[in-house]
Amino acid sequence: MLRQLLVSIAISVGNIAIHAIVMAGVLGAARMVDERATTARQSLRLIAVMSATVSVLMAAHIAEVIVWSLAYAMVDAAPSDTDLVYFAFVNYTTLGYGDVTPLPRWNLLGPMTAMNGVLLFGWSAAVIFAILQKTWLRDQTGER
Repeated sequence: MLRQLLVSIAISVGNIAIHAIVMAGVLGAARMVDERATTARQSLRLIAVMSATVSVLMAAHIAEVIVWSLAYAMVDAAPSDTDLVYFAFVNYTTLGYGDVTPLPRWNLLGPMTAMNGVLLFGWSAAVIFAILQKTWLRDQTGER
């Protein structure tokens, strides 16, 4: 069990680092757009900022799922005919179809993947809300 926890913690920390780097970039880009924005076409700017933000965060989550799938491959956590990216997606998103299960010696990787996904999705939702709120308030008040 300790080995499973150590592997899971290592992958989770790596994914948190990926997410932190992406978040810093997203927040920096949103700040830059906000500083350069004019009051013209506010709704188009809101659509552009939010579409870009969500797209980049989706790409980050896909990259994090791929990191989990690579970890599953490295430790041989699932049966040999398993699509590991699919398996990682099912765990990361907490979808939990149950059609693929880990080998018994790695049964904690699924729940740890799910915990990592839930935390990172929550973090993404918080940042999406913060950017939306800042962009929307700026548009409504004309403040920077």
